[in-house]
Amino acid sequence: MANRLHHVMLHEQACQQFTDNILPMVRSASQQERDGFPDWTARSEAWSNWTDSLCQDGQISTWQCENWSHPRCCGD
Repeated sequence: MANRLHHVMLHEQACQQFTDNILPMVRSASQQERDGFPDWTARSEAWSNWTDSLCQDGQISTWQCENWSHPRCCGD
């Protein structure tokens, strides 16, 4: 539960961190991205993996991990 977390990360904060820190790595790793086309599958998978790691580290709740929508940069 979020009330058991020391600090509650908001969806907006998570999206910004993802865009600033994770998305550049996805872009550099994907051939499709390097060819100038968004790799929606890689972006969505990276978001899911990243939020799962946040949950495992106790930075977001299980509910947040399971219910947050993907950010716009993932095509959602």
